[in-house]
Amino acid sequence: MADQTLDAKGLNCPLPILRAKKALQSLPAGGTLEVLATDPGAVKDFQAFCRTTGNELVESSSEGKVLRFLIRRAG
Repeated sequence: MADQTLDAKGLNCPLPILRAKKALQSLPAGGTLEVLATDPGAVKDFQAFCRTTGNELVESSSEGKVLRFLIRRAG
């Protein structure tokens, strides 16, 4: 279970990443953020985002057109 959920469905790049970055700032180190998105480019975007920021992409999955990402804030 994530500490916080961000609904970014219907938003296109770069909005899901920008909103996730802002949401992660409000979490303590080790906190988790669940992001729900529909932009197909979000898969590569979140992989790159986590790689460059040091946050951990714990899990990514999809159900229909909804993509789900679980990110753990770096500490």
